[in-house]
Amino acid sequence: MSTTQLLLNFEHRPALEAEDFLVAPCNNDAVAWIDRWPDWPTPALFLHGPAGCGKSHLAQVFQARTKAVAITSMELAQNDPPALLAGAGACLLDDLDQAFDNNYSDGLEVALLHLYNTVREAGATMLMTGRVPPSRWPLQLADLSSRLKTATVAEIGPPDDALLAAVLVKQFADRQLKIDGDVVAFVQLRIERSFVALGQLVDGVDKMAMAEKRRITVPLVRQVLHDLNKTDE
Repeated sequence: MSTTQLLLNFEHRPALEAEDFLVAPCNNDAVAWIDRWPDWPTPALFLHGPAGCGKSHLAQVFQARTKAVAITSMELAQNDPPALLAGAGACLLDDLDQAFDNNYSDGLEVALLHLYNTVREAGATMLMTGRVPPSRWPLQLADLSSRLKTATVAEIGPPDDALLAAVLVKQFADRQLKIDGDVVAFVQLRIERSFVALGQLVDGVDKMAMAEKRRITVPLVRQVLHDLNKTDE
């Protein structure tokens, strides 16, 4: 299969910074819920999945489409919820479970509960993302736990081989670089199944190819993968 055909097999969703979000079986359920906005059965949608699966990218798609207000955990803990929402019809809280892992406090739970209530009373919506669903958070506030249990939950799985290959081709194309099918096949067998790892590889290959004025070949990619693995050790 040609590298061009790899991209044509996937539906594209425009996102920020001229990037595309590719729809595949591993993220189809999550994309379907984003497409249904604002016709959600509950005020809140929670997307969860492993690091590098595309949660934040899909959240960007949501934010661009809905003009959602992005709220950080620090802003949530230090500000009044109505002021944070500021009359918007939607808000976004990305990597929310990490906020509880890194900055756990009763105050953050209370703030999230107040924001949820504010969103519901305003007829607005909120999108939250994290590696694990709220049911697995160490919450102490019963009211917050009860609210989050009513949220719609969608899981995004790790990218499969076909999606990984398509994203690889696209990331190189975004840099005006072309790769052959043998390079794609080589990468598929050796890279971690995450978009983070893929982005690191593409960046490393681009820099090495430019610095050494080389074509993107299997030997060049092998060297970059070797260097990346040494960095991780």
